[in-house]
Amino acid sequence: MRIKDGQVIIFPTDTVYGMGAKVTDDAALERMMHIKRRSSNKTFAVLCDSMAQIEELAYVDERARIIIDNFMPGALTLILKSKLSHRNLAIKDTIGVRIPNHEFTLKLLRENGPLATTSVNISKEMPLNDYESIVFRFNDMVDYIYDDPYKKEYSNISSTVVDLTKDEMVVLREGQIKIDDIISILEKNV
Repeated sequence: MRIKDGQVIIFPTDTVYGMGAKVTDDAALERMMHIKRRSSNKTFAVLCDSMAQIEELAYVDERARIIIDNFMPGALTLILKSKLSHRNLAIKDTIGVRIPNHEFTLKLLRENGPLATTSVNISKEMPLNDYESIVFRFNDMVDYIYDDPYKKEYSNISSTVVDLTKDEMVVLREGQIKIDDIISILEKNV
């Protein structure tokens, strides 16, 4: 399951099928933007396998650590201040990080490091959440498409996205994980 430089892959996550590449591989990230018809102003979320991978990429304060410890792995993306000066398509001054709750994806991340990722869904098109449809749509555009060994049913409910780069937590999108649950954990632990 080794990903080579320049490669773009599709793989199952805990929320939807994702399209991804090595986080610092600008050529592959450019390909992903072209495939997704995505603006270069928009960064990619980065999937990590552990707190250690997150800490390689971002500053993790006590508030972020509490949230990560209580809700990851899971459908939560945290926007944190980036540690890296590399300003590619996944990493700017801030970075969105997530640990997926899917053993296949975690194995892929352990073997390859963090992956810049986006869903396979194209804006204003029907969501794709089954392997056969994804192969039909993307087979000639990407280097490899992994089937979900667990044959999970995908809800198409996005991850919750929370920005922790400011003094006040900013909710950018509420998804599977409820904001009230995050606030409750923070109130008990801070």
